[in-house]
Amino acid sequence: MDKIIMSGMTFYGYHGMMPQERELGQEFVVDAELYLDLRAAGESDDPGLTVNYADVYEVVRRVVTGRPRNLLEAVAEAVAARLLEGFPLQEVMVRVKKPGAPVPGHFAFMGVEIRRSRAGAGNGDG
Repeated sequence: MDKIIMSGMTFYGYHGMMPQERELGQEFVVDAELYLDLRAAGESDDPGLTVNYADVYEVVRRVVTGRPRNLLEAVAEAVAARLLEGFPLQEVMVRVKKPGAPVPGHFAFMGVEIRRSRAGAGNGDG
């Protein structure tokens, strides 16, 4: 299946289990792959037959900068659900990275990656 790739969307949010994460906040980086048939859009060059990247970005931004959640898993589920509800996607992959996770040691990020299909859409209350 065809896909649109949106990588490295960076936002400031207040997700996490530690009190300082909820008080100070930190940067979160989100990647999304949107699976849908892009043939008609590609053949016709008609923007109405694809997904508006700016609209997708805004949905992701609202979830990540919105209501604090304890788990990255919950952030990813909310993003996936909102994207499946708001756009004509068959499937979505959402990766949420936390570069500043409060874990001792050196690492690029801690994160989660989920794939959800239209049939498995849940509640994405931003």
